[in-house]
Amino acid sequence: MTTPLLAPLRETRFRALVTGRTLADFGNAVAPFALAFAVVDLTGSAVDLGLVVGARSLANVLLVLFGGMLADRLPRSVILQGTETAAALTQAVIAASVLGGFASVPLLAGLSLVNGAVSAISLPAAASLTPLTVPAALLAQANALVRLLSNVGRIAGAGLAGVLVAFAGSGWALGANALLFLAAALAYRRIRLPRGERLPGRRHPFGELAEGWQEFRARSWVWLVVLQFTVVNAVNAGALLVIGPLVADDTFGRTGWGFALAAQTAGALLGGIVAARWQPRRMLAIGVAFVLVDALPMLALGETPYLLPLLFAMFLSGVAIEQFAVAWDVSLQENIPPDKLARVYSYDMLGSFLAMPLGQVVAGPLAEHAGRSATLLGGAALIVGATAIVLVNPQIRGLVRQGAPG
Repeated sequence: MTTPLLAPLRETRFRALVTGRTLADFGNAVAPFALAFAVVDLTGSAVDLGLVVGARSLANVLLVLFGGMLADRLPRSVILQGTETAAALTQAVIAASVLGGFASVPLLAGLSLVNGAVSAISLPAAASLTPLTVPAALLAQANALVRLLSNVGRIAGAGLAGVLVAFAGSGWALGANALLFLAAALAYRRIRLPRGERLPGRRHPFGELAEGWQEFRARSWVWLVVLQFTVVNAVNAGALLVIGPLVADDTFGRTGWGFALAAQTAGALLGGIVAARWQPRRMLAIGVAFVLVDALPMLALGETPYLLPLLFAMFLSGVAIEQFAVAWDVSLQENIPPDKLARVYSYDMLGSFLAMPLGQVVAGPLAEHAGRSATLLGGAALIVGATAIVLVNPQIRGLVRQGAPG
C-alpha cells in the first residue's frame, strides 16, 4: 500500500520544519536578486557586485563544516531559530542602509559575509533535522515534500523579487526579505523535540570534525557520490550559468532561456511527487543512475541549440535530479548515526560549494579556446563518466532501503 504524499504533514514537528524551510528558501531566492540590484543602483560596477556576492560564497565555504559540527552538538531547531533571526537582522540593516542612503560596498560586503556565515551554519542543521520530525516509514515522503515545497518557495521568491525590485525598489525588497526570514524563525520555534533527541556533545571542535570525517570516509557509497556531484555540480554551474546564456543570446533568445530554466523547475516539481510515491528497494543505485539524464541539457545546447529539444531535456533533468536528491537524503538519514548526520551533510555540502565556483571560472576560458559545443559535449561526457564509475561500486548497488520488502 502506497503511503500518501501528504502523510508527513500530520506530524506537528514536520509541519513546523517544512514551513520554516519553505519560508527560508523563499527568502533566499529574494535575497541575491534584491542585493544585486542594490549594488548596481549604488555603483553600477561589476567588480563591486562580484565582491559583495563573493563574500557570501566565501563564508559558505569556510563555515559549512563548523555548521555541521554545531548541529551535532546543539538542538538543531534552536540553531535554525537563531540563524534565521540573524539573517532577518542583517537583511533589515541592509534594507535600512539602502533606503536611508548610507549604503556602501564595504558595508554590503560585510553584511553579506555575515549572511553567508549564517546560511552555512543553518544548512546542515536543516538537512539533518527531518528524521527527528517524522517516523522512519515516512522519511521518503518527508524528504520529497521538503524539496517540493522548497522549490515552490524558490519560484515564488524569484517572482516576488522581480516585482518588488521593479515597482518598489531594492531597499523595500530587502525589507520584505527580512520579514520572510523572521517568519521562518517563528515557524522553527514550533519544533519541540523530546530531550533524548537533542544531540549534545562536549568534545574539542577539531576532534568532532575529525570524527565526522571518519564517518564520511568510512562508507565508500557516501564519498563516491559526493565526488560524483563535485563533477556534476561543476559542469552544471559552468554550462547552465555561463555557457547556456551565451548560446541563448545567439540562438533562441533570452526569453527562451527563461522558459528552459522554468521547464527544469517544473520537472523538479513533478519529480518530487514521483519520488514520494515511487520508493524502489535499491533507491540509491536507481537515484544515482538517474543522474545520467542530467547530461541531456548539455547535449541539447551543444548539438541542437533549438528551444523545443532544450525544453524537453531541461524538464527531464528536473524530474531525474529529484529522484536522486530524495534517494540521497533517505540513504544518509537511514544509515548515518543521528549524532553524526549533520557533520556528514556538511562534508557533502562543502564538495558542492567548492565545485560550483570552479565550474563557473573554468567554463568561459574553455568555451573560448575549445568552442562552446565541444565544451558542452565534454561536460556531458564528464557527467556520464562520473556516474558510470560510481555505479560500479558494490556498496551503491547493494544499499537497500531499511524496511523495504525483500
